[in-house]
Amino acid sequence: MTEIGKHELSNIKGGGLTIWGCIGIIAGAIFAIGVIDGFVRPLKCN
Repeated sequence: MTEIGKHELSNIKGGGLTIWGCIGIIAGAIFAIGVIDGFVRPLKCN
């Protein structure tokens, strides 16, 4: 096994899930829950 130098360590990039990615995932989940709820429990407009 070889040791990684400081130059190689600085070039490593992680997964990169940003705050906008998290907001998008949460918003998509809320939208999907709303669509499923609309099909399962249709409510009349007041």
